[in-house]
Amino acid sequence: MSNVSYHISNLLEKMTSTDKDFRFMATNDLMLELQKDSIKLDEDSERKVVTMLLKLLEDKNGEVQNLAVKCLAPLVSKVKEYQVETMVDTLCSNMMSDKEQLRDISSMGLKTVIAELPPSSSGKGQHISAVTGKPSQPKSGLRKQLTSPRMAVRKRSILALGQLVPCCSPALFSQLTEHLLAELAKGPPTSMTRTYIQCLATISRQGGHRVGEHLEKLIPMVVKFTSVEDDELREYCFQAFEAFIRRCPKEMSPHVATVIQLCQKFMTFDPNYNYDDEEEEEEDSMDIEDGLDQESDDEYSDDDDMSWKVRRSSIKCLEALIATRRDLLLSFYSSICPALLSRFKEREENVRADIFAAFVTLLRQTRAGSSPHLITTGSDQGANREEEPAVAMLKKQVSVIVKALHRQLKDKSIKSRQGCFCLLTELAHTVPGALEQHIPALIPGIVFSLTDKASSSTMRIDALSFLHVLLLSHPPQTFQPHMQVLVPPVVGCVDDSFYKITSEALLVTQQLVRVMRPLEQSGPAGGFDVKPFVKQVFSGTLKRLKATDIDQEVKERAISCMGHMVCHLGDHLGAELQGVLAIFLERMKNEITRLTAVRTITLISASPLKIDLSSILPEALSVLGSFLRKNQRALKLGTLACLTALVTHHTAGIKPAMLEPVLNELPALVDESDMHVSQVSITLLTCVAKACPSSLAKIGSSVLPGVLGLVHSPLLQGGALVAILDFLQALVLSKTSNLGYSQLLKSLTGPFHSSQSHPDSPAPHRQSYHSVARCVAALSAACPKEAPGMVTGLIQEVKNPGSPESARVLALLCLGEVGRSGSLGGSKEVQGVILEAFSSTSEEVKTAASCALGSMAVGSLTDYLPFLLKEISSQPKRQYLLLHSLKEVISACPASSLSPHVESIWALLFQNCQCQEEGTRNLVAECLGKLTIVNPAQLLPRLKQQLNAGSPLARSTVVTAVKFTIVDQPAPIDTLLKDCIGDFLKTLQDEDINVRRVALVMFNSAAHNKPSLIRGLLATVLPRLYKETQIRKDLIREVEMGPFKHTVDDGLDVRKAAFECMYTLLDSCLDGLDILLFLDHVEEGLKDHYDIRMLTFLMLARLASLCPGAVLQRLDRLVEPLKATCTTKVKAGSVKQEFEKQEELRRSAMRAVAALLAVPEVERSPSMADFANQIRTNADMASIYQSVQGGEGGGLGPVESMDTS
Repeated sequence: MSNVSYHISNLLEKMTSTDKDFRFMATNDLMLELQKDSIKLDEDSERKVVTMLLKLLEDKNGEVQNLAVKCLAPLVSKVKEYQVETMVDTLCSNMMSDKEQLRDISSMGLKTVIAELPPSSSGKGQHISAVTGKPSQPKSGLRKQLTSPRMAVRKRSILALGQLVPCCSPALFSQLTEHLLAELAKGPPTSMTRTYIQCLATISRQGGHRVGEHLEKLIPMVVKFTSVEDDELREYCFQAFEAFIRRCPKEMSPHVATVIQLCQKFMTFDPNYNYDDEEEEEEDSMDIEDGLDQESDDEYSDDDDMSWKVRRSSIKCLEALIATRRDLLLSFYSSICPALLSRFKEREENVRADIFAAFVTLLRQTRAGSSPHLITTGSDQGANREEEPAVAMLKKQVSVIVKALHRQLKDKSIKSRQGCFCLLTELAHTVPGALEQHIPALIPGIVFSLTDKASSSTMRIDALSFLHVLLLSHPPQTFQPHMQVLVPPVVGCVDDSFYKITSEALLVTQQLVRVMRPLEQSGPAGGFDVKPFVKQVFSGTLKRLKATDIDQEVKERAISCMGHMVCHLGDHLGAELQGVLAIFLERMKNEITRLTAVRTITLISASPLKIDLSSILPEALSVLGSFLRKNQRALKLGTLACLTALVTHHTAGIKPAMLEPVLNELPALVDESDMHVSQVSITLLTCVAKACPSSLAKIGSSVLPGVLGLVHSPLLQGGALVAILDFLQALVLSKTSNLGYSQLLKSLTGPFHSSQSHPDSPAPHRQSYHSVARCVAALSAACPKEAPGMVTGLIQEVKNPGSPESARVLALLCLGEVGRSGSLGGSKEVQGVILEAFSSTSEEVKTAASCALGSMAVGSLTDYLPFLLKEISSQPKRQYLLLHSLKEVISACPASSLSPHVESIWALLFQNCQCQEEGTRNLVAECLGKLTIVNPAQLLPRLKQQLNAGSPLARSTVVTAVKFTIVDQPAPIDTLLKDCIGDFLKTLQDEDINVRRVALVMFNSAAHNKPSLIRGLLATVLPRLYKETQIRKDLIREVEMGPFKHTVDDGLDVRKAAFECMYTLLDSCLDGLDILLFLDHVEEGLKDHYDIRMLTFLMLARLASLCPGAVLQRLDRLVEPLKATCTTKVKAGSVKQEFEKQEELRRSAMRAVAALLAVPEVERSPSMADFANQIRTNADMASIYQSVQGGEGGGLGPVESMDTS
């Protein structure tokens, strides 16, 4: 320690030297010392260093002064708080000095010190009042400097004030704003007005939402100053508007129209230039002369013309509006869009770039709004009608956009051309296919940028990437006439020396090959002759394919591009083809390029041109077999897909011996630890069984045990199960191996019989019963002769009281699956067996009988449905099981076969819709909902009529039924639902609390699966939804349990449902929410019951990433409940569950805190900074924070894990 003090006192001594070089070196050394983390100063050294540095600010030498300012930054964190106060006081008094240079350097010093102070520093508030002047001395400090005659001083004072704003108290902030307003109201000289307006913009940018409460007074004043004839002042006015819009979007709402009007007026403000529209129209084809004209304009441009700054700031202001107010998008298309389009002709390059940027923002907002739920295939006309209105308005403008841009694509200015390409790329993404008619107008511009010697490399990359997007999003025939012009420049770029251009050009070439000859219309039917282009494209790509000393990305894209060429144009390559295939084989053996090569071989082998691969097949198969041992999952999947394609399309060239190396590797891949790899492996086995059955001779001992293990796995479902069914059918039909129908059947059902005889063996999992039943049905379908005998065996199994329960359950499910194909007919014996099973003492057997009856009825409606309906009416005790069967029938039967029975089912369901048992009611509701989908036009209105039914139970059943009519796929019922879902949602005001709860659940389902249904109703639904989030005292009651009193809250379920709806709306209807109002209710939820708090913590984390601005506005109110949760301790004597609950709450709250701390500028909130400090210093909280951060996704791991069924 003394060593440091000695070194520093030496430096301080040198600082008093008369030689300026000594002083400079000593100050520089001090700065390096202070920057070290390890340095610690004692009190005496602190005082001496502070005094000396403040003295050096008055040094005669400017360089020494600047160094002294730089030393202040590291010093702030090294000295005690009272020393910082000394620094601030001295700097403030220096700013009152008569010496201009001292004032200047002190304002810089002050800015440095304030920027270094931690936001939560208790002294910071005091320093601020010292700087901005106490009320008794209103002209002290920085305010006085705002009136300095020197521009530089005024600018620095504004910056220093900006640094102070986030941390000052609300009272001080108001005082500062009032002061600026008062000064502006006096009508000061223009130069002073500029400073005050600039100061307002800075304060708004830094202080954010706090300006909101003063906007009513501020806006009219700023609007007034835009009419002053001073370009710089106008620029500052628009910058202020932009800051207000970005920081206080909600408070700006009433003024949006005024601001748009002003922006539109001043974005065309160019008093020194006359845009002659008519001339421009005529000169459309005379691009070269136009270029010369522009040069002459620039020659005579007026250097003092500042009007471009006004235009630029007004356009930036519009961009801020578009970016922050998605809700006004439609009105922007009628007001802002035409105005921006008319300014594409702007003469000033920088302004034009900003106009393009603003328009790109408009396109991005449109794209963000076109809901992913509405993207459909071309064949689905029903959903195509639901085009976003904004997209429809944009489509009308496409021709105007292209007309305004296509000439600029040949502009000399590279910045303009890049702006055009960026805008057109965004347009092609937003409205795919919209540029189809305009391709001929755009191609000359693209070719110009690719061939122009003056084009920079980024310019070429932009042009290529636009061409790529264009080729992807438009039909091939649009481009075929232009191949002559497009191919040479693109192939030229493939040969470019810069790897990024080559890489992008190969991507475009690949797409061009697909466009030349789309495989859907191969042969002469395509009508386009590709011969003239093949050689040119091929030689350019081959050169890149052969080169080994090039960038990895270029290697991969060259392989892929050549693969597409062989796939689409292989019949034109002649003798060259075998050489190319040999290169592919080489690339497969190289670790770096093997994955791309495997994918390319897959593509080629599936080509309709039937490319001959015999020269490389034997070696390729052995290399591919070795890849299956590798640990790289993508390579395994790619290899399996490649093998499947080769076995399917090149059966003739494959001998059984060639498949040996592959089949030996497959057993290890069929395993439940990776279901997808298993599925693809089994698909490959199915292809082998169909194409080369003889190679499967040894399968019984190798792969089959793995496949059967999967069948008995609880994880098997979906695609993997379908793959196994196909495989078993192919295997039993191949008749090669010694595995016939009966052996396979025995292997499948064996474990269910042995579970009784071997008590140690684990009981089969419930899921595996269903999987095995489907496998048995698949085998029976493949061998119809064997089926009747097996059905008899199954019936005996069920009847036999000595059979183990697992065998009876399986037999019932097998009967059901076999019956699903309709092969059982209306066998009375089977019906008797099922009814008998309903009387069983075992719940498992009853459930299996219910499933089986439903499946059989699907296969043979006329035989089983009347029987099923009669049983439901006459057997109230079995109703629940029978309704399960009915649900299966309604879900699985096609609408056409159900139609004749709809009336009888409907009547029966309504007889049971008021059942006291909630489980039964929910089943009835599900059946009603799914039945309504069968004939929506007729049944939906009838469902609506039932809303007026007297009983609350009936109403809750009807509302729950509506939930089941909302499916996540587009369906014919959607348009009808959209018209009447509002009537069903009126039940949110029902007097019965249960009806309100199910209405919320239904609303949540709609918001999650089909947001388009409820978007238009948000204005009426949200107030009712928010009302349900409030705690109602009248629903809380006390229950006495022996000596204890227990509080029961009957409103909890409804509140929970309401908060779940709010969470879903964040994902699906964010633009329809008033976020600040939404946050008020989230804030209430943060203090509610455990379940609701968990939900609101998730919401808060989500909001922090979606709407950081609004969250910052409410931050001070949100921090308190979070802090309370994180610091609460459970009482010492509590049960283990209480501790676990509290721990989970704290972790969840900490995740929300982590999300909030990731928001930019959050450290400006003193309360948040204090809390962050508290977390760091408290070991317990710090460890929770670390563990939350350590999880994947930086502490936001479980945000997505909420169930929004």
